[in-house]
Amino acid sequence: MTSSSDFPTETATESAPPVAEQTGVRAEAWSEEWGFFGRPLFNDPDARALERVGVVDVGSNSVRLVIFDGAARSPAYFYNEKIMCGLGAGLSETGRLNPEGRARALAALKRFQLLAQGLLPDPLTVVATAAVRDAEDGAEFCADVEAATGLRIRVISGQEEARLSAQGVLLGWPGAHGLICDIGGSSMELAEIQGGEVGKRVTSNLGPLKLKDIQGGRAGRKKHIDEVMIGLREQMGDQRDRLFLVGGSWRAIARVDMLRRNYPLTVQHEYRMTAKDVRETAKFLEDGDLDKIRAECGISSARMSLVPYAIDVLSRLVKTFRPKDIAVSSYGIREGLLYEQMPEKLRERDPLIEAARFAEAKDARVPGFGKILYAFVKPLFAGSPYAKMRLVKAAALLHDVSWRAHPDYRAEVCFDNATRANLGGLKHSERIFLGLALLHRYRNKRQGTHFEHLYDLLTPEKQKEAEILGKAIRFGAMLMVGEGHEIGRLRWQPRKKFLHVELPAESADLFGEVAQSRLMSLVNALEADVKVTVEGKRGDLLAEF
Repeated sequence: MTSSSDFPTETATESAPPVAEQTGVRAEAWSEEWGFFGRPLFNDPDARALERVGVVDVGSNSVRLVIFDGAARSPAYFYNEKIMCGLGAGLSETGRLNPEGRARALAALKRFQLLAQGLLPDPLTVVATAAVRDAEDGAEFCADVEAATGLRIRVISGQEEARLSAQGVLLGWPGAHGLICDIGGSSMELAEIQGGEVGKRVTSNLGPLKLKDIQGGRAGRKKHIDEVMIGLREQMGDQRDRLFLVGGSWRAIARVDMLRRNYPLTVQHEYRMTAKDVRETAKFLEDGDLDKIRAECGISSARMSLVPYAIDVLSRLVKTFRPKDIAVSSYGIREGLLYEQMPEKLRERDPLIEAARFAEAKDARVPGFGKILYAFVKPLFAGSPYAKMRLVKAAALLHDVSWRAHPDYRAEVCFDNATRANLGGLKHSERIFLGLALLHRYRNKRQGTHFEHLYDLLTPEKQKEAEILGKAIRFGAMLMVGEGHEIGRLRWQPRKKFLHVELPAESADLFGEVAQSRLMSLVNALEADVKVTVEGKRGDLLAEF
């Protein structure tokens, strides 16, 4: 379900601390009580200080406000607003910011400042990139903004822009390695990440707004792209690992690729493409009706006007660096600014687990029971790699957070939340796995929902594993009384296909008709035989079913 470049392939033993660079968890965070996921950190003072943070990115094409909220390691987007200002339009010809864009950007920043005063405990962090950086009136624009709003704009270099974009990727992929490519309106940055650290960085003028002004039509533009790309290759060296794409133009191309492929899950974060996909999508755009494609993909006309320039850059980028695969990242410079403020112990945590813990603490009926439930179902997946166990852990933590949904739709709400939520560190197939497990937490059969077209993103074997996990959680939830209550143990012998359920005496009366029915549903999914025993405090056998 996960490639070795995302998470380790070692089996999930909790008898010793994991290696930090393999799991993203500090060795000292491990304990007998918390295992390799570590003690929850979202209530620590360092994390609480990041509970709500606002950042503004003044780009060449757009100005965007994002307010992050919740679990700092995997934040929710409390507020997200973008204005397509086009500050960098015509910059190559005039050397100055676009006058109309400048006026629109100032109006947007006035609005954002007023919003922040009511929504944030601390001032906004505002950064500006290539257009303001390169324009001769950039400093004047920053002074006007400060005079009108009190906001101080930090104009960052191309190298700094590359670093922050890379840190944004690390927010969603702790320990990732590969090449980050962030395309804005007036520039394109590359950054190398290895073992969770940012390495070499370069900037270039390959932004679509700059490419519009290249003489010689498409042939002249392609020649310029080739020349610049050769220089970037010389500076960055071999980059044959994953290519992470950051930026609105890349995300627009990903939408077009989804349309071309008739891809069922239109979540852009962690969407994967190959070099062949890029070539075929470039041809699809060249031969197609751009207005029709734009309408079908839901891309704005301002963004779509940049796509033909961006696809030429991407085509040459892939041909030059020949990455093993391509992943689209919704996280970039704004998330990098949040990552910048994180203590190291928080950076190294698994974003999925931290988000699931936060959701449980906020929304579950019995916060803390997810930890007990995980220990209960874990024997069914003994020997599994960390990549699988993190999904098991997340499902246990999230099993009860949607209880407020109408009972008739609760299973579908769980699936929809898991597959479409803003969660870092999840491939699309893993989203489906987690969604199916939570769907089976509330219903036995997965057929009959309007999500069936998504199931095929998982192999039949993985669909069965998700069903077993969900049904095990469904049974374990029947024994839920409180956070400190012992619910028993599952002993699973996969070769013999035999499940032994051991219940403590205090839980025996919880094993009623409904609980028995749910256990048998799990047993049928396992295609196993079962025995249930009830033990006293000294381990005496009190009853057997």
